[in-house]
Amino acid sequence: MKITICGSVKFAPQLVDIYRKLEKMGHQPMMHEQMFGLANGTAAQLTDMANGVENSEIKRKYNYIKFWHGLIKSGDAVLICNFDKNGIKNYVGGNTLMEIGFAHVNDKKVFLLNQIPTDVSYSDEIKAMVDVVLDGNIEQIS
Repeated sequence: MKITICGSVKFAPQLVDIYRKLEKMGHQPMMHEQMFGLANGTAAQLTDMANGVENSEIKRKYNYIKFWHGLIKSGDAVLICNFDKNGIKNYVGGNTLMEIGFAHVNDKKVFLLNQIPTDVSYSDEIKAMVDVVLDGNIEQIS
């Protein structure tokens, strides 16, 4: 299965690890190449961040939103990797919420790695769009 991996760039090392596990399982994982560089410290984006470039400008410069939309449309499913962030258990941020929406309206299966966050105002929207909550076990993807 072609699976687009989505989640906060803060978790790039974990996303790369999940990418590798999905490959070993026989899936075709997909994500922006910058994630590999962010994970190992070689991404050009890191220079922009160090130079104080605003996050919104980085997203525009690297075409993240449109790129993820294209990946999602070309795949079979998305794996939303929601880890604890900003004091919120199983955090799903703005971009990731949009990616869930992209997948949902394009009839792609939506896997959520961990439970739906309860400390966000949009947990009902997440519930409405997620097909399978994996409870941390990607072996359940089929």
